[in-house]
Amino acid sequence: MKSISILGATGSIGTQTLEVMRSNSEKYTLIGASANSNYNKMIDIINEFKPKFVALMDDLAYHKVKTYCKDNNLNTEVIHGLEGLNTIASCDEADIVVTSVVGMIGLIPTLMAINSGKDIALANKETLVAAGDIVMDAARKNKVRILPVDSEHGAIFQCIQGNDKNNIEKILLTASGGPFRGKKRNELVNIMPHDALKHPKWNMGKKISIDSSTLMNKGLEVIEAHWLFEVSYDKIEVVIHPQSIIHSMVEYNDGSVIAQLANPDMKLPIQYALNYPERFNAVIPRLDFYKLNLLTFEKPDTETFRCLKLAYEAGKTGGNMPTIMNSANEIAVNLFLENRIKYLEIEKIIEECMNKFEYIRTPTIDDIIYTDKNVKKYVKNKYCK
Repeated sequence: MKSISILGATGSIGTQTLEVMRSNSEKYTLIGASANSNYNKMIDIINEFKPKFVALMDDLAYHKVKTYCKDNNLNTEVIHGLEGLNTIASCDEADIVVTSVVGMIGLIPTLMAINSGKDIALANKETLVAAGDIVMDAARKNKVRILPVDSEHGAIFQCIQGNDKNNIEKILLTASGGPFRGKKRNELVNIMPHDALKHPKWNMGKKISIDSSTLMNKGLEVIEAHWLFEVSYDKIEVVIHPQSIIHSMVEYNDGSVIAQLANPDMKLPIQYALNYPERFNAVIPRLDFYKLNLLTFEKPDTETFRCLKLAYEAGKTGGNMPTIMNSANEIAVNLFLENRIKYLEIEKIIEECMNKFEYIRTPTIDDIIYTDKNVKKYVKNKYCK
């Protein structure tokens, strides 16, 4: 039986991870789970899975869950804040840690898990975007596996099995194109949050849905792919594939292209990451090739959706530039969701911060945290008046 901790257990990826665990309940046990403020869902998780630890970031949620466990004589230990995240990430009993919290808050707990010798099922994009060099170096030193949970990186991971990485000619990272595929800049001026949250294929959290609409989500995935698969940015190409059946491809030096296909459902890459190298019975509907009438591919429009171009620039520049880009995007998306800025101001803020903040070629973890804090403070002060 594999013991699992989930950082972000009540979010989209965390919820689907629990679904995978239910499908093979004799294979898994939940050791720890964290949430931000959704105490009702956390109480349901405690009642069903009986984890040893749970953590709540929000004060009210923490007290609600702690009181519930005390009143019902439950053995689950309830911990508050970052201390709780770090405890769940590094507890001795965990075999694998699913990092599905959104944002920079996932970086330190992920590093703690790695330094504690835990394998990582990685769904937190910001961890590798902001600190890819540091994280991958820690994983090598601790002989820890970073197993991708993103459908695209999970697909690439499957496509390289049994092959020499030195023979990779190109990674083809597929993208649905988001809800505004085919639109031009003048059509994006008055986009509202509810418009951008309507993803055509995937059921995701708010932040990731907005990132998908701007193509920043794909930009973050480009940087992740660089670190995960040790491939230069010149060998990572984004391909718009609206049907979201091919989840990514790898082209080899002999011209062969290997693709991973499946119905769009995050439970598949989650299951593969949890069980690697084994494959368990399907937890998603199987493809019916007689019903696949058409698979199409397009080049991304980086003039309309400039966030993808900015992500490539940040990745190639390296150092703390991806941190600057990521932090600016994170706060800008929040401001857009709060109706404080316009849709196209997201990319404007990112570019402004990339040009403004000090570049550090070889940042420490303290440099990364400092950069993140300062970028977000600057944007808040300027755009929240």
